[in-house]
Amino acid sequence: MGENVTLVTGASSGIGRATASALAENGHSVALASRSEDELRRIVDEIETETEAEAIAIPTDVTEESQVEAMIQAVVDEFGRLDAVVSNAGLALSGDVESMPTDHYKTMMAVNCDGMFYTARAAIPHLRESSGTIVFTGSIAGKYPRGTSPVYAASKWWTRGFALSLAAQIGDEDIGVTVINPSEVRTNFNSQEGTAFEDAFEEGEVTEPEDVADAVIYALSQSNRNTVAELDLYRKDKLEDMELS
Repeated sequence: MGENVTLVTGASSGIGRATASALAENGHSVALASRSEDELRRIVDEIETETEAEAIAIPTDVTEESQVEAMIQAVVDEFGRLDAVVSNAGLALSGDVESMPTDHYKTMMAVNCDGMFYTARAAIPHLRESSGTIVFTGSIAGKYPRGTSPVYAASKWWTRGFALSLAAQIGDEDIGVTVINPSEVRTNFNSQEGTAFEDAFEEGEVTEPEDVADAVIYALSQSNRNTVAELDLYRKDKLEDMELS
C-alpha cells in the first residue's frame, strides 16, 4: 500500500485503535487523534515498538472545529502530506425521545455529525492533492430502524447520507469516499450506558474491532480508478434479527 499517511479519529480504543495498528502493520504512517491523550501516547509507543511505522498522537476534540483544523494541519506539518482519513470518532446514548435530555441529543450530534463534517471539510484540500480517501465509520443502525436508540440511529443515517453524497460531490476530483456499516462490535462502545459491548458479548460472538480494521484496509487498497462506496460488515446471523414478519 506504499508509504501513505493516514489519520484516524477516535483512535484511543476499539475500532480506531485496531485500525491504527492495522494501518501501521501495512506500512502506513499514522496519526492518532482522540480526547484521551495518555492512551494515545501509549498506543503510539506500542505501534513504534512493534512495527517500523511512524506514529504521532494528536489530542483532539472533534466537536471543536478549531481543534479539528489544527489536527489536520498537524498531520501535514509532521508528514508533509495526507493520503487518507478514517473518520471514526463517535458515541451512543440510547433512550426514548420524549425522555432524552437535550444535552445527550446535542452531544451525540456534535460528535457523530459535526465532528465528521469538520474533519471532512478540513481534510478535503489535502486529499485532493494526494488523490486520497476518506473512510467514515457508519453503523447498521444507519440502515435499519433502531427503536431502542432512535437519536443515535438518526446520527448514523446522517453519516451514511453525508458520505454517499460527499462521494457524489468530490469523486470527480479523484478523492475516494467509503462508509463502513458494522453490526455490533466488541469494544467499549456503549460504556456510557452501563454495559460496554466488550462485556456484553463473548469473544467470537459478534464482530471484532480487528474485523472492521480489515475492512478499512480493503477500502484503502483499491486502485486509483475505484472506490468502495459502502461496505456492510455484519455477523452472519444478524439479518435474521432484522427480518420483518
